[in-house]
Amino acid sequence: MRIAVTVLAFCVAALLALGMVMLYSSSMAQVGARYLTMQLIWCGLGLVLCVAAASVDYKLLRKLAWPLFAFAVLLLGLVLVKHIGTRINGARRWFSFGPARFQPSELAKLALIIAVAWYGEHYQRQMPTWKRGIFVPGLFIGLALGLIFVEPDRGTTILLASVTLIMLLIAGVRWLFVAPPVLAALVALGFSLWHDPMRSKRIFSWLYLEENKAGVGYQAYQAMLALGAGGWTGLGLGNGRQKLGFVPEHHTDFILSIIGEELGLIATLLVVLAFVAIVVCGIYIALNSRDTFGLLLGSGITFLIGLQAFINIGVVTSALPNKGLPLPFISYGGSNLLAMLTSVGLLFSIARPPRVSSPVAADSTGVSENSTS
Repeated sequence: MRIAVTVLAFCVAALLALGMVMLYSSSMAQVGARYLTMQLIWCGLGLVLCVAAASVDYKLLRKLAWPLFAFAVLLLGLVLVKHIGTRINGARRWFSFGPARFQPSELAKLALIIAVAWYGEHYQRQMPTWKRGIFVPGLFIGLALGLIFVEPDRGTTILLASVTLIMLLIAGVRWLFVAPPVLAALVALGFSLWHDPMRSKRIFSWLYLEENKAGVGYQAYQAMLALGAGGWTGLGLGNGRQKLGFVPEHHTDFILSIIGEELGLIATLLVVLAFVAIVVCGIYIALNSRDTFGLLLGSGITFLIGLQAFINIGVVTSALPNKGLPLPFISYGGSNLLAMLTSVGLLFSIARPPRVSSPVAADSTGVSENSTS
């Protein structure tokens, strides 16, 4: 367990350090050190939350599971209200507090994972049934995902749906019961995308990138050019050209393309390897947890980090259509960084060995019992 925790901490620290360096490199020509300064502040707050989560026994989350979920759902509802939530690029996903923004769906990620972990442990013996395994959890999972879906945020909806599905399967839900609602959800998603002009154009531009490289597929095409220009070793830190207005959102969702251009394929593969190591360590920690709640919580957190990284890398390399998800620990964004570092802290808490009662107290108890008898 100690090796898994050490490797996990090292990989997260390395990704954070790389993120700070690349964030400054990718944005220094436009805004100087402003993004770096803000990210350092968020990182400091995130590390505080990480240490706090690691110091507290994760079992205490059982009592907070539903109040936290209710609070997250409340925020998801409020962000959709006009004049309360902030609308950017056609989506209402943020609360604005001066120069800072908070995205409630990031809190909802953790809240939903904790709620599913509590439910899976509490009804473990009944999970193979359709009512307890699919219908009841489908109600509260569907509530959270529905609110995120209408923001609209299709990427986070798909991510959370996948994570919660994996958690339910680990908890004991039968594949036979899972298949029909999954197929129905895929059909509904396809219908929604077909009637959403912006997102349907993204899919067509992904399928036919060359034909759309000057239009909807411009961002993905420029990201591919950046990765290709970097070669094996890159153009050198700070020498990238695509960050000079060619790759939109190069400091957030597409920061991996700048890493590939300036540091090369070797550094890009090391980033992928770091996320693979995080997933392996997270799975090991979850499998060796003390109880079912720890198993489900650790699994949910691990697949949340791993799948989000997988989707982001897939989008940047044009293996997947654009989803708008940041790269964990590297992309600019305070809400996601806070959620990711808190998640890592919870993994540390799960990995912590249980406290053993004092043998002196046990001996004294035994003596008193023997003397009484």
